[in-house]
Amino acid sequence: MTRPERLGRVRFPWQRAELDPSAELATPELGAVAAPSVEVARATRFSETFRALRHRNYRLFYTGQAVSLTGTWMQTVAQSWLVIELTDSKAALGIVTTLQFLPITLFVLPAGVIADRVNKRDLILATRALAMVQALLLAVLVATGEAELWHVYILALVLGVSNAFEQPTRQAMVIEMVGKDDLINAVALNSGLFNGARLVGPSVAGVVIAIAGTEAAFAINTVTFIPSILALTMMDLSELKVTGRRPEAPANPLGELREGLSFVLRTPAALMIMILVAFLGTFGYNFITVLPLVARYVLHGDSVDLGFLTAALGLGAFLSALVIASQRRASRTSLFVGGALFALFLGAVALSESFYLSMLFLLLTGMANIVFAATSNTSLQLATPDHLRGRVMALYMLLIAGSTPLGASLTGFMAELLGVQVTIGLLAVGCMIGVAIGFLYYVTHRDAVEATAQAAATIAPP
Repeated sequence: MTRPERLGRVRFPWQRAELDPSAELATPELGAVAAPSVEVARATRFSETFRALRHRNYRLFYTGQAVSLTGTWMQTVAQSWLVIELTDSKAALGIVTTLQFLPITLFVLPAGVIADRVNKRDLILATRALAMVQALLLAVLVATGEAELWHVYILALVLGVSNAFEQPTRQAMVIEMVGKDDLINAVALNSGLFNGARLVGPSVAGVVIAIAGTEAAFAINTVTFIPSILALTMMDLSELKVTGRRPEAPANPLGELREGLSFVLRTPAALMIMILVAFLGTFGYNFITVLPLVARYVLHGDSVDLGFLTAALGLGAFLSALVIASQRRASRTSLFVGGALFALFLGAVALSESFYLSMLFLLLTGMANIVFAATSNTSLQLATPDHLRGRVMALYMLLIAGSTPLGASLTGFMAELLGVQVTIGLLAVGCMIGVAIGFLYYVTHRDAVEATAQAAATIAPP
């Protein structure tokens, strides 16, 4: 019996393992085709999970974000804890969150119009620089003992302006870095990165705050912007995958904005996703507003406990993202099941008064959240033509993050009046109602949703 030829090889960790055609060799005795080795099968699964990293621009983007997002989550915990230290007010925590997300509400749709017209990399660079200055000012104010609540309010607004222009631009740029075939993988890897940072950042922040104060967390966040900015400057813009770009024409921002909104309203696949995102964005994603209140007033913990609770949410999301990343398509089942489980586990958090049970339910909430978020994001981008993507993703971000001024204020005042646990329970009910409405729309418009689920990227814009 001759020894079988080597079946395949993995070129890079992020590339698919390619089987050598000569590997289809049969043994003389049995005439059976040799099966791939366990090592090749494992390498193939690994390469599938990280396949978007084959693209150099995305590797740079991903690496820079890995550092920056850890600092961002440290600042998120530090800012919440600083507000509690300054005021010990549930309502004030809701207000600062409202102010941070208010610019998204006001500016994200115009930002989407801009994102469809300008160099996306350069716009992201500008927003990164603004956010770095904001973090530095917070660090200096707290370190010098001059920080007051109104300072936090103003700087939260500045960060909100940065996020309003960065988020839709970043969302729209991902598909240009990796193409449509690897989009769901890139979205899932982004979610995994975001929540991996949520796993590390808050845990580190809790310890840093306890040892060195909130100013240290703000200072560390300032430094973490540097790798992200450097990575963006190293990108090769000629490698971006852009089709269907709008030809140069006199600017008509209102007309272009109406074009994006009109597309969503007349495209059932996009409209169904927006219905779901509107409810989960308003009620579910504002849950982060009350997490510091859960730590202090329900579980009677400190900043370290808050860090671990936030990290549990991030761990669940991180694990879920790795599973989603290995998939090739976004399914309707994942969309609705993910949304329903998110609401269910959020309700379980509302009922828990045990620290360890709360961590478990938060982990499960994070897992369900990524199933829904990665599926909805990918499905929406695939349903959207390239020349409209910035505007459509701006609307998506408006519903996820731009609804926070309303949701966070409502959540903060509800927690003040009704209690933290009752408030979280009502948020869970709101999410479940949204999932039910979205599913009803799908059932009654199934054929239209399926027919509009894939956009023709090569269709020229009007």
